[in-house]
Amino acid sequence: MQIGYKLAAEAFGPAELVRQAVLAERAGFDFVEISDHYHPWLDNQGHSPFAWTVLGAIAAKTERIGLATGVTCPTVRYHPAIIAQAAATLALVSDGRFTLGVGSGERLNEHVVGTGFPDAVSTRQELLREALEIIRLLWRGGYQSYEGKHLRLDDARVFDLPETPPVIAVAAGGKRAARLAAELGDGLFATEDRPELVRHYQEAGGSGPRYAEVPLAWAPDEETAARAALETSRWAVTGWKVMSELPNPANFAAATTTVRQEDILAQFTCGSDPERYAKAAQRFVDAGFDRLVMQNAGPDPDGFIDFYRGELDGRLRELRPAPAGG
Repeated sequence: MQIGYKLAAEAFGPAELVRQAVLAERAGFDFVEISDHYHPWLDNQGHSPFAWTVLGAIAAKTERIGLATGVTCPTVRYHPAIIAQAAATLALVSDGRFTLGVGSGERLNEHVVGTGFPDAVSTRQELLREALEIIRLLWRGGYQSYEGKHLRLDDARVFDLPETPPVIAVAAGGKRAARLAAELGDGLFATEDRPELVRHYQEAGGSGPRYAEVPLAWAPDEETAARAALETSRWAVTGWKVMSELPNPANFAAATTTVRQEDILAQFTCGSDPERYAKAAQRFVDAGFDRLVMQNAGPDPDGFIDFYRGELDGRLRELRPAPAGG
């Protein structure tokens, strides 16, 4: 079991994210994960720095903690050749601490380059498959070319490659993506405690790490935590079908005007009771995940990191899947 800390890149500027990563390493977290977005979900979040620059700075200022994107879309805003190069470089400067999390993307971030974002989910999955094939091809070394249905590579070479390529964790919300994670990835990435995702991944031959984000909001009291999450993170209750389609923060603001504090409490673990946090994490452990990312939407990141070090670290590491049928 490994425990990660989610760097809320939509809520904090780059220097602050680096500072939080340093604190997370001191607190005992095993890795930090950062979203790779162009826009925040809501304008009032106020930030969205370039994730790869932030990760490079974190690599330079830390010694032990793992680094991960959660997740990068290597198909529209980026060509996969660029991601192959970026991930290889980050693996080198971090001494092998980097995990490349990839997914099929959201319109919110990908439409900005003006080439269009596919309406069909099947097309997005085809693009992701081709992108992974290109990344794997480039990581073999030498000059490579590729001609796919959607993507091309023309006589390209990544010159600086680590001895061991970065782990690729593929985000999945259904069977098709979970099987892709097993076929072309090294691990699985998810945002829901759904055991069928792990089952599909493993049935397709996947045996690597299984990442999942645990939604929470820390504050000394439940109401303060829930209010903060409602203000900045109410987009999270809309579900993936909405989250992947809306083009701008203004659309997410409009789509979430009816979200109530009760809705937040139903999805986020709020407050400062360590047993409630352990129970929330247990659901993901029971679903088969072994890399838990603490995704804090509360108002005080330093307070949460202190709370984790003092109250959660030992509890979470002791979690084991419930016996079958138990």
